[in-house]
Amino acid sequence: MSAVTSRDGTRIAYESVGSGPPLILVDAAGHFRANSALGELADLLTGDFTLYRYDRRGRGESADTPPYAPTREVEDVAALVAVAGAPVSLYGYSSGCLVALHAAAAGLDVRRLVLLEPPIDPAGNSAAQRAFTAKLRELTGEDAVTHFLTGIGVPDELLAGMRGTPHWRDMVSVAHTLAYDSQLSEATTAALLSRVTAPALVLDSSGSGGELTGMAASAAALLPHAVHRSLAGEWHGVPATALAPVVADFLR
Repeated sequence: MSAVTSRDGTRIAYESVGSGPPLILVDAAGHFRANSALGELADLLTGDFTLYRYDRRGRGESADTPPYAPTREVEDVAALVAVAGAPVSLYGYSSGCLVALHAAAAGLDVRRLVLLEPPIDPAGNSAAQRAFTAKLRELTGEDAVTHFLTGIGVPDELLAGMRGTPHWRDMVSVAHTLAYDSQLSEATTAALLSRVTAPALVLDSSGSGGELTGMAASAAALLPHAVHRSLAGEWHGVPATALAPVVADFLR
């Protein structure tokens, strides 16, 4: 494990493995390296890329410096780019896509992006999103996790199966950061996507509901240089064995 210092002094923990062009993986809300869906994907890509996996601020072994702002996460990625060497490619999963998009829109030297089901609703109710963020700031622990997962549409049967698992307990340990992801959603606008000039591959899972696949299609339509593909998978996820070759082909 290594660490970089972000612009505001926050320590960001990361690890790197593999060889080839640099690829930074950006995790979803409530996820970090010890509680991540990206491990198998990273293993499958290490033959083609130097993989950088990091704990987003406030999660895992990374520190946290209030107040939170989306620009702080861009600065965290910039610190990693400085270590990896530009240009880099970015892979984002769920709200990790939003971090990747903000980084690219801010002018970081991003070569290409792959985004799996970015939670972007350009026609959404901004007042409702602000209220969702405010409520998450009020809640703690399991209450915050339940409110977040219910609010983003996790099916009841999946939510019930998560309770009491190590994954659930890890999410509870970083519950305060769920408000960060909601605030990041507030700041992700059509205007911001229009500033992303890097080529992007936007993916969704055939097993996801129409809301998630529709958001992926909307994001691809708003990005200046994007293609959209659906892959066979479960709700809000694609098996790493199916995902890795698609990611590698696009980033090559």
